[in-house]
Amino acid sequence: MSNIRHEPTASTGVRHLSPGQRIDAHRHDEHQIVHAGSGVVAVTTDAGTWFAPGTRALWIPAGTAHAHRAYGALDLRLVGLPATDNPLGLDTPTVLAVGPLLRELILAYTDDPRDDSPERRRLLAVLRDQLRASPRQPLRLPTPTDPRLAAVCALVHADPSDTRTLAALGAATGVGERTLSRLFRREFGMTFPQWRTQSRLYHALRMLADGTPVTTVAHRCGWSSASAFTDVFHRSLGYPPGAHDRRA
Repeated sequence: MSNIRHEPTASTGVRHLSPGQRIDAHRHDEHQIVHAGSGVVAVTTDAGTWFAPGTRALWIPAGTAHAHRAYGALDLRLVGLPATDNPLGLDTPTVLAVGPLLRELILAYTDDPRDDSPERRRLLAVLRDQLRASPRQPLRLPTPTDPRLAAVCALVHADPSDTRTLAALGAATGVGERTLSRLFRREFGMTFPQWRTQSRLYHALRMLADGTPVTTVAHRCGWSSASAFTDVFHRSLGYPPGAHDRRA
């Protein structure tokens, strides 16, 4: 990640991004919580891409170079915390579940970042408590470093409806299935089917944020039916894909 801008203080507040709009690579000396009040936000570092709709938030540790991209009309909510204040004890970007209470706390706290009242400080204290209790969610697309793995990942990303097996994808790129299977586990800590599900969910969230119908998303992302897509989406994100626009 080149041309990284340095911002000593992590901003707290609201930014409105149009579909496809980006915030270029930057880093700051404070931790940051990133939440999509509407739309879907993707945060990319050298290690990979983390993505989150309104039921998730992203923890970005201090000093981490990262860029943002909006899918759908993004109401980007940002909460900055001093580097000495790490309620999660995390030193890598992480996706966290956001329940109704935490969501309202983030929205309320970011509405007026200039407010320095005791009431708002108490709001932050409760927000931090809720963060500590939030389950971590595996919504991440790691960046492959091995060129053989990168070639296969590129094929899947280019066409999420591609249903070829790992063996067939390996044949298309000149790499054996066993080698690729080992690379997926070594670099990503997951199997090829697990990684492909993450990739498909990423593409699905992007399409839903743009208003694409659920059935169309299901087929474009490789699921055999809308019901199969709905089942995986609901289990992964906690709500059905048909409710995505109502959460914006």
